[in-house]
Amino acid sequence: MKLIEYPNSKDWTELLKRPTKTVDDIEAIVNQVFSDVGNRGDEAIKAYTSNFDKVTLESILVLDEEFEYAVKNVSKELKEAIQLAKSNIEQFHEAQKTKRVLLSTMDGVECWQEKRPIQKVGLYIPGGTAPLFSTVLMLAVPAKIAECKEIVLCSPPNKHGKIANEILYAAQLCGVTKVLKVGGIQAIAGLTFGTDSIPQVYKIFGPGNQYVTVAKQIATKYGVAIDMPAGPSELLVMADNYANPAYVASDLLSQAEHGSDSQVILVTTSKDFAFRVSEQVKTQLEALPRKTIASDAIENSKIILVDNFEVALDLIDEYGPEHFIVNTIDNDYFVENIVNAGSVFIGDYTPESAGDYASGTNHTLPTNGYSKAYSGVNLDSFQKSMTFQKISQKGIKNIGPAIELMAEAAGLQAHKNAVSLRLKDLEL
Repeated sequence: MKLIEYPNSKDWTELLKRPTKTVDDIEAIVNQVFSDVGNRGDEAIKAYTSNFDKVTLESILVLDEEFEYAVKNVSKELKEAIQLAKSNIEQFHEAQKTKRVLLSTMDGVECWQEKRPIQKVGLYIPGGTAPLFSTVLMLAVPAKIAECKEIVLCSPPNKHGKIANEILYAAQLCGVTKVLKVGGIQAIAGLTFGTDSIPQVYKIFGPGNQYVTVAKQIATKYGVAIDMPAGPSELLVMADNYANPAYVASDLLSQAEHGSDSQVILVTTSKDFAFRVSEQVKTQLEALPRKTIASDAIENSKIILVDNFEVALDLIDEYGPEHFIVNTIDNDYFVENIVNAGSVFIGDYTPESAGDYASGTNHTLPTNGYSKAYSGVNLDSFQKSMTFQKISQKGIKNIGPAIELMAEAAGLQAHKNAVSLRLKDLEL
């Protein structure tokens, strides 16, 4: 990892750039796939699956017997681990339910707000070198709690035309209504337009590579909502001499092994600590099965030495990390003052992988600095807030004159008339 010492704040923007392509770099191919899927439906889906995933499928729908096979072939121990994670995720997201907000804003004027589920949601689950069955839990569990009517899951098939047993087991455990063997841009296009096999949805959730991220953004042009622009994974650790360098290195590598385009950053106030972490990264990297992938990510990564915690906090907020681990002599300073981060992990014994799998918080988080404006996925992500109002005769008398004056000032006579007619009738 490259060490950058005491960078000037004027250089932070350049220093903190992610190793990602711009939308312009890949938008043309995304638009082409969207156009093709929109015109040819399943035929185009299968053609792109053959081209990108190197497998030819007669049907992209996962059948009952495939679910049965998956359930039988996931070990008892892993099933128990998945069920434990599901229980924690359920508890945390159930606790996010809110009651109806009801208020009389003035005598005779009642306003209230209630939550309603998004009826049709699409879940994108990456496959590739590391099938993310944990993401099924993170998305399907809150969708089920929110009472979404249709929960459609897309995940790319392997070279044998199968989806990982663990993904299928988690899908049936969490009440997913339909699973399809389709990934990449074509999956997002299918969920956007609908095909004979893939239901059209109202909102698309889930992480993916840069092509999937851009595809989700393009989907919004066609009236489909998305959770957030979630691209390659990232982690920033703030640590000092009070942290364990082996733990910090393990956290950095746990994120680096996600993909070659992942990025990890260590911010520290100690040059000696930076050196010790760097040595631990080299040592631990050698033993990783995904050493090549993690090594590529480490090439994109940095150790940044700063003067003090105040400068560190400013730099971290400027970066807006997806995952933020704080392990210092004064964790509370960062916990109380951090503004831009997807999810925060505190202290020696809170590895980022706990949030990835089983602690209960959601691991679908904003990347690429989007934590400055986006929240991670939560129960509200699967719901809409609807407002209601009811005005009595007394209420329209109280509020009506103000509405008449405001409508007239805005030059909207029909708006005024809608009130004036009622007030006139009440005078009779």
